[in-house]
Amino acid sequence: MMQLKLYPAEAIRTLDRRYMLEYDISGLKLMGKAARSVLAFIDREIPNVQRAQVFCGSGNNAGDGFLIAAFLADRGWSVQVFLIGDPSKLGLDAASALKVCQGSAAQMSRVEGNEGAASVIDPNSVIIDALLGLGVSGPVRPEYQSVIAAINTSGAAVISVDLPSGLDPDTGVADAVCVRATATVTFIAHKIGLFSQDGPEVSGRVVLDDLGVPEPLMKDFAAAAVSTLVALPLSPRPKRSHKGTFGRVLVVGGNKGMGGAPLLAAEAALRSGAGLVSVVTRAEHVSGFLARRPELMVRAANDEMDLTELMAQASAIVIGPGLGQDTWALNLFHQVMACEKPLVIDADALNLVSRFGLANRSSVMTPHPLEAARLLGQAHVDADRMRVLEALVDRYPGVKVLKGHGTLVGDGHRTALNPFGNPGMATAGMGDVLSGIIGSLLAQGCNLWEAATLSVAHHAAAADAASLKQGEVGLLASDVIAGIGKSLAGIR
Repeated sequence: MMQLKLYPAEAIRTLDRRYMLEYDISGLKLMGKAARSVLAFIDREIPNVQRAQVFCGSGNNAGDGFLIAAFLADRGWSVQVFLIGDPSKLGLDAASALKVCQGSAAQMSRVEGNEGAASVIDPNSVIIDALLGLGVSGPVRPEYQSVIAAINTSGAAVISVDLPSGLDPDTGVADAVCVRATATVTFIAHKIGLFSQDGPEVSGRVVLDDLGVPEPLMKDFAAAAVSTLVALPLSPRPKRSHKGTFGRVLVVGGNKGMGGAPLLAAEAALRSGAGLVSVVTRAEHVSGFLARRPELMVRAANDEMDLTELMAQASAIVIGPGLGQDTWALNLFHQVMACEKPLVIDADALNLVSRFGLANRSSVMTPHPLEAARLLGQAHVDADRMRVLEALVDRYPGVKVLKGHGTLVGDGHRTALNPFGNPGMATAGMGDVLSGIIGSLLAQGCNLWEAATLSVAHHAAAADAASLKQGEVGLLASDVIAGIGKSLAGIR
């Protein structure tokens, strides 16, 4: 997958205005460009259909829909246009587009209230969703809900114009009633919401038409863009490499009853190419670790263990998997936090950071939403994951990995979104595996940003590959570990 640039809605709106003002393009002409883009998609992807139903709201998105309907009718298609909402609220450009539509052979009618929405749907038509687009604000109003519900149960091919109606363009959170599109033809630039949270599920195939926006104008908005991650392979290894070439990872964790977490992290570190991996854990876990993975170096820790020597030997440290928060955990936590080695902070170590703070600037923190809430002193986090990430970056030094569907990575200067992964990853141990990969890449010389972004992408890409063999149901964290090396090597 190539890297994409994703933009917030306000940046898109500003781009749209500047494009029209600075390049002398009327709003109606821009709507015409958008409409022809949808027609081109229909020609390529939905051949042999000559019927369309176009659902239009009362915002600018409707203007695109009116012109789509008019252009299809001019081709001899049977076209029905259903207007929802108050046409007196249409802006000047959308009102002009409505007049064009009224002058065509398209048949137009109103859908009033909650009655009749299901009865007008023709499952043999292409359905065009031009209801809300970027104009969504707050919950979808009742007059739209019944129409959207009818569209979703029609069984017809559904093309959303710019954005599925009911999807937040910035958060990717879908309203309780949201169009589930077969495809979304989006304009000017990709919206963050199309690739975050519910976006991939409701948007279908996403196709971009930049409508001819000049590159110099796009560059003016580069700071607002979020990049998608790319699972780039690591560089080939030198022939004269030895185990010391690829660094040493120290994994600290595994309190009573929680030995699996650091074992998964340590195995992931090995499979990600670290030359040496050591683990500090409770004594009762040592024999099991060595029986499963003899390549590990495992040390038993009591409540007073001194980590000075092991930390000095380490190139990078992973702390938190199965750590707990008792006296044993606190002793290890405070020692690791006082060192200056690159750190990966996960799980219980994050909960301890929320209590004691963080001074080490060479750290990658990997919270899931509940841990993020604790780190921010909140009961729960906002649905706007970008806002949550910004708050974490403002409060703590280093790189933040906000885990979840569409994992986000940020360092205060740039933000990236992960497009890979699948629901099978929602199982115990996946976060431990990610921590081990990050620690391994840090030990091999990657900087914080490189280690975090590459690890997130390859972790999810390996999970996607594993799900093709195993399926999503019953996918295990250890299934992902087995494929990390291939992913990092660029073997697909």
